[in-house]
Amino acid sequence: MNLKQLINFKQLRCFHAVAREGGFTMAARALSVGQPSITTHIKSLEDSNGVELFSRHGHIVELTDIGCSLLAITKRIFSLEKEAAELLDAASGLKIGNLKISAIGPFQVTEMILAFGQKFPDVELSVSFGNSQEVLDGLFDFTGDVAVLARVKDDHRLFSIPYGDYQVVILAGNDHPWGQRKEINIEELDGQRMIFREVGSATRRVFEKKLEESGVSIRRVLEIGSREAMIQAVARGIGIGIALEEEISMDKRLKSIKVTNADITLHSQVVCLQERRNSPLIKAFLSVVKDLIAIR
Repeated sequence: MNLKQLINFKQLRCFHAVAREGGFTMAARALSVGQPSITTHIKSLEDSNGVELFSRHGHIVELTDIGCSLLAITKRIFSLEKEAAELLDAASGLKIGNLKISAIGPFQVTEMILAFGQKFPDVELSVSFGNSQEVLDGLFDFTGDVAVLARVKDDHRLFSIPYGDYQVVILAGNDHPWGQRKEINIEELDGQRMIFREVGSATRRVFEKKLEESGVSIRRVLEIGSREAMIQAVARGIGIGIALEEEISMDKRLKSIKVTNADITLHSQVVCLQERRNSPLIKAFLSVVKDLIAIR
């Protein structure tokens, strides 16, 4: 490509939409245009640069190697475009905009959302949930602006604010031998049938580390992909589970049991990319978080 040739941003936007949505039809719907328009822009982008950005197999569309590399760039381009819009909006008092928040659980992020909404009522908030690894990946993938998750290892790419500490407790069904207990010692977990969240779960990571330090060996009977599914499995007597104390609902089928002789604590943080910490919406959200911490 002639370096003097201007990049056609309509073509890049169409490419980005197809890559992110996983197909031409979904991309057209996301951009509110006709599918032929998407197809034309993609073909023009490929032909003018002599590259193939997608492999087509019937209705299945997959990125080629060069397509993957271009997607990494367009993620940054459209993230900066969003930041530019936020900057201009900030000059008039953050009256519009969208902030994408991802968190490991609703209880941690709810008070932040309420406080931010009161201060900036016209800013749209999008909230998603996942385990700590999924939430962190969203920051690097530019699908999330701010993350609320367990403490992460030092990483120069990230800016973080410590937020809160949460106790990990044992969950048992009412019919379990521990169904009427309020406390146990960690040694009593030895040999117990346990249900775990997936490997990316910070709660699991903290708990397993404490088991290892204490020389306790449990029986892993089930690994399950969501907090809600784990709670159902515990309630049905498949095994015992773990959760943060604040996550436990008023489910009468479950008993929350504290581990008295071991400190099993999850430390949470509010995190964003270092390069984006001064983005107007992100900066405003972090300011609200700091205010919440200050009044505790």
